[in-house]
Amino acid sequence: MPTRTETDYLGSMQLPADALYGIHSVRAKENFPDTTPFHIERYQAMGLVKQACYLTYADMVQVLREEKLYAEGKGFIPDNIINALITVAGEVHEGKYFDSFIVPAIQGGAGTSINMNVNEIIANSALVRLGYKPGEYRVIDPIEQANIYQSTNDTVPTVLRVAVIRLLTLLEEQINNTRQAVENLEKAHRNSLRIGYTQLQAAVPSSYGQLFSTYSEALSRDWWRVSKCFERIKVVNLGGGAIGTAVGTPRYFVMEVVKHLQQLTGFPFTRSENLNDATANLDSFIDVHAILKAHAVNIEKMASDIRLLASDIAGNPIHIPKRQVGSSIMPGKVNPVIPEFAVSVAHRVYANDMLISNLAGQGVLDLNAYRPTIGYAIIDSIKLLIAANQSLARNLFVGVRIDAEKSASQLMHNPSITTALLPIIGFNRAAMLAQEMRGKKIDIFNANRNLNLIPEDKLKELVKPNNLLKLGFSFREVID
Repeated sequence: MPTRTETDYLGSMQLPADALYGIHSVRAKENFPDTTPFHIERYQAMGLVKQACYLTYADMVQVLREEKLYAEGKGFIPDNIINALITVAGEVHEGKYFDSFIVPAIQGGAGTSINMNVNEIIANSALVRLGYKPGEYRVIDPIEQANIYQSTNDTVPTVLRVAVIRLLTLLEEQINNTRQAVENLEKAHRNSLRIGYTQLQAAVPSSYGQLFSTYSEALSRDWWRVSKCFERIKVVNLGGGAIGTAVGTPRYFVMEVVKHLQQLTGFPFTRSENLNDATANLDSFIDVHAILKAHAVNIEKMASDIRLLASDIAGNPIHIPKRQVGSSIMPGKVNPVIPEFAVSVAHRVYANDMLISNLAGQGVLDLNAYRPTIGYAIIDSIKLLIAANQSLARNLFVGVRIDAEKSASQLMHNPSITTALLPIIGFNRAAMLAQEMRGKKIDIFNANRNLNLIPEDKLKELVKPNNLLKLGFSFREVID
């Protein structure tokens, strides 16, 4: 296989001649022998941020020409090269050349390996576009040209914000789809009676509509919170350089680069008023991930409830879709795999939350070295929550079936139904009725016939759904 030689100040290395990655990427791959894949969404966002930087450079050169400050051969990047960089960065945004991104997601170095792998891909791809061979860095250098007026410490965190916001937009949509599926169940079963439970013990009469309404309201809150996440991470440090001082960066670039990012993404990103703070601190990601964790909690609660109610232990008042064969040894067994998937996602999010919090606190002075892992964890959480919502909406809630007649019968046979009679017959006589039901395993109607505590026609009226499910009682009803 033909090879080429690349050199950095640590030495030289042989690479495949046609490789779009370079020596910096290979060193990182060797130093971090991990197989955790880098998220393509983050790679694509890297293309957008790089493109914003190159477009800003091109605009700056145009302004310099107009002001008679531009001179050929004075260190400026030629137009054909900057245009090639702009084009290739756009291709990176489309996901092209991703197979040449060889750096793993978990790494050291604050993201320098991420930045350099993309710089090498862009530089070498631009070289090929202009008729040169990969590695001819005398023409286009990964640092001198592809990384012009950039630092790992302003590009990589900006990239993460771009990727996160774009994914949050998808999550917001998926949460709303799940909420809609749950709301449909709420409406369909508004008057489907069920036993309400506290601490896994029968408590009071309720309905499936009321149960599903609790999920719908929780998902509405999740949707609202996620929709507000953008405000927490729209401030970027792009143009701030290594620690936010913008040393070595033209003022024009600092002031204009975020405007190009706005145009390319369609999101109103803003440059931080304190670039040092935006470089050193990652608390905004802690804030966002806390919202993701809250959504994960709600997902776990819903999925666990449905799994329990659909179980053989609970007597299957709810039937969930049969999605796949459940055992390689037990014939006919079907497991609640969708709720279990959702619960697993929730706990992965909890673990990511601890990881992100701990590593964000490990930032020292002007920089946090653990941005690669923090970025991986937050994107991992968002993508998992998107997947969980998709599966819950498509594979679970749309196929939920409730045996309303069986559930109502269970309620009429359960002593908890007597709670509804407290305003009429009082606690002590209601307790007698409950004891009669429990002791003789009969429904409330037969127990009342035995004890003759309330006229049967009144009892039948009191346990109708419209009476059991109304909010409280009026004294007029008790007197009548």
